[in-house]
Amino acid sequence: MLFNTIPFLIFLPLVFFGYWILKPNHRNVFLLIASYYFYFSYNPWFLILLIGTSALDYYLAKLISRTDLIRKRKCLLLVSLISNIGLLFVFKYFVFFYNSSLQLFSPYSLLLTQLIIPAGLSFYTFQSISYTIDVFRNKYKATDSLQDFLLFVSFFPHMVAGPIMRHDDLMPQLKVTHHFKTIDWEAFAKLTIWGFFKKMVIADNLALIVDPAFDNLNLHFNSVEFVLIGFLFLIQLYADFSGYSDIAMGVAKLFKINLMLNWKRPLLATSITDYWQRHHISLTNWFKEYVYFSLGGNKVKAARWIFNILIVFLLSALWHGSNFTFMVWGLLNGVFYVIEKGIRNLKFNTPILIKRIYTLCFISIFFIAFRVSTMQDLSHIYRTIFLEFSFKGGFTHFFSLDNHMFFFMIFLFLIILFFKEIYDEFQFVSVGQYLKNWSSPSFYFIVLFLIFAFGNFNANSFIYFQF
Repeated sequence: MLFNTIPFLIFLPLVFFGYWILKPNHRNVFLLIASYYFYFSYNPWFLILLIGTSALDYYLAKLISRTDLIRKRKCLLLVSLISNIGLLFVFKYFVFFYNSSLQLFSPYSLLLTQLIIPAGLSFYTFQSISYTIDVFRNKYKATDSLQDFLLFVSFFPHMVAGPIMRHDDLMPQLKVTHHFKTIDWEAFAKLTIWGFFKKMVIADNLALIVDPAFDNLNLHFNSVEFVLIGFLFLIQLYADFSGYSDIAMGVAKLFKINLMLNWKRPLLATSITDYWQRHHISLTNWFKEYVYFSLGGNKVKAARWIFNILIVFLLSALWHGSNFTFMVWGLLNGVFYVIEKGIRNLKFNTPILIKRIYTLCFISIFFIAFRVSTMQDLSHIYRTIFLEFSFKGGFTHFFSLDNHMFFFMIFLFLIILFFKEIYDEFQFVSVGQYLKNWSSPSFYFIVLFLIFAFGNFNANSFIYFQF
């Protein structure tokens, strides 16, 4: 069930009213059933997988919490890690590694086709893993009820595409008795309207430009056009995924649940390092906490620190998908992260605008590796950009298209996006309370109008559902 579909617009009010008319001690059970139905709508069989893996981690955490024998605790944690990572490997990586190994010996081998990946598999397994690791580290005792833990993993607004919530951020909220009169309706309205605008007006309309471009590389785009396509895909991905996160945060407000901020205006980042502190924050924090620090973090020699950084970026890339292009994307970010660390130590004074342009340019080029399907396509694009770079031809292929009004509207939508991002970043306009009370609702009414006027109502899936 997608947020941008009629079934969800029917499902949400029913769950909302059902939740609030029930007695407090029955609400979480109802919300758990609703969350399982939400997931059931994607694929009924994968619901069994969700329940089975989360229940297994719950009981393993209980056993870890009940023993002080370090060897037994490690064995139980290992079972949790193997079961979760094993599932990820089977569904996301087995076919890739099998086919890659087979092609080393014979290019004419019969290759397997990719398995259907359960929706949200990477998200809910990582959330469940974090729980067992934290219990193993004695961060807290596994005293939660099975019902509360299952809801912690499967709470429907964030289950399919995050954010990846930590136990101490979400679980206490599930155990508090909430009151209907304290619902933050303003936050709900603003977050959902802005989220739907980013998804349906920006991301889905940009897809009409970006997807055909990547599907028709034989049109011989020039280097400038490839950079532009990469930039547009970067914005498409950001609007699509952060749009989902905004809607998820807004919907969670209806149940008095505050989900963590997963995006902090990454398009305004001043470096690759800064970008990764703003982009998909919950995943970045997960790898930082459970991989980077476990490897020693920065409290090691320089060579080992570089290794730690590259491993984290490589694993993050593999989390996104089983393709060599994802590995290239991860390593490019890791290498530039290390280089920037060295340059920052030299303390160059670079104008902030130059930093933002540099970051957008290189992140856009990196994300081309994230988007393409094959190493051959990636090699062609990078060769055109770096070895054959030329301003000759300009935006020939784009200007040759007939629908100039569509491009003008896209440009207008991007201005609205960046204006709000810049305003939220700097709060550069100081207005009185009366004017603020008038201007903010007016802005969101305009955005709501743009959704109905220019939104793509084809119920396009969110990009990160495939991860």
